[in-house]
Amino acid sequence: MNDTRIPRFYRLGILSETRTLRNSLCSRQEGASSEVRQNEFGTHSVIRWCEKAQNTIKLEHFFGRSSGIFNFLTDNMKKLILLRHGESTWNKENRFTGWTDVDLSATGMEEARHAGRLLRESGFAFDVAYTSVLKRAIRTLWIVLDELDQMWIPVHLSWRLNERHYGALQGLNKVETALRYGEEQVLIWRRSYNTRPPALTREDPRYPGFDPRYRHLSIQDIPLTECLEDTVKRFLPCWNETIAPQVQSGQHVLITAHGNSLRALVMYLDNLSEQEVMELNIPTGVPLVYELDDSLKPIRSYYLGDQARIEQAMQVVANQGKIVP
Repeated sequence: MNDTRIPRFYRLGILSETRTLRNSLCSRQEGASSEVRQNEFGTHSVIRWCEKAQNTIKLEHFFGRSSGIFNFLTDNMKKLILLRHGESTWNKENRFTGWTDVDLSATGMEEARHAGRLLRESGFAFDVAYTSVLKRAIRTLWIVLDELDQMWIPVHLSWRLNERHYGALQGLNKVETALRYGEEQVLIWRRSYNTRPPALTREDPRYPGFDPRYRHLSIQDIPLTECLEDTVKRFLPCWNETIAPQVQSGQHVLITAHGNSLRALVMYLDNLSEQEVMELNIPTGVPLVYELDDSLKPIRSYYLGDQARIEQAMQVVANQGKIVP
């Protein structure tokens, strides 16, 4: 086995037990990552080192899923599951939705059921769940928890997990908007980090200040429009103050939210650049698993399900707003 991308401890056949693995890595510091030096070595350093050796590496490839080492390493990871709601009625109609409170389509309900089955079949169970105050995310979470027979766990709703507010674009068809303003402009409104769409006025019937679910918010917190940067700033207090401490403590957390609120969190977790996040498309109804180290830095992330279908679903999201997909 001469592939230099494969960690040296595997090539040397050091697989008998975690202690031997640790000692071997620590005794071979020359040329290794700083993360495996003796004075800062730990279980999660082993995993991070494995991952850095090859971007798509899977621990089970080296240890075997039934091995004691694989189970020890993976059992000690923090796990976080992100799930975009199933297809909504306005997703189906290709409309800008934002804070408009539309429901799931029939397809979206089936996507939610399928997500729940995938999680159940993969052995996931949760201690707590978070979602927005919009029914498409709430209903997705209900369906998933029903599939898991976990409708009894605590569920926390927060406006901070809402979709990005699309301002005056809300309710407009994306293709019709592209025909009017051009595909390039619509792409900027949809995907750029710091460009806001045209704003609502506070007299517009779509203004969230008329909705009783936001009556506890200050006028400064109720958006007239948002860019992704605004969504990141809105989401992160909930993550830093509430969700992250629970993940850090070892609780299994499920977040069911929206395309852009989840893009905001993925950007933060993966330290994506503004350009990289423009190209990030999160499909509806597909569980995204994050395995995190003790400081909540990602070790790896992956979608559950058939990868070809997931790629197709991502492309559907990318094609929204194109005149000819």
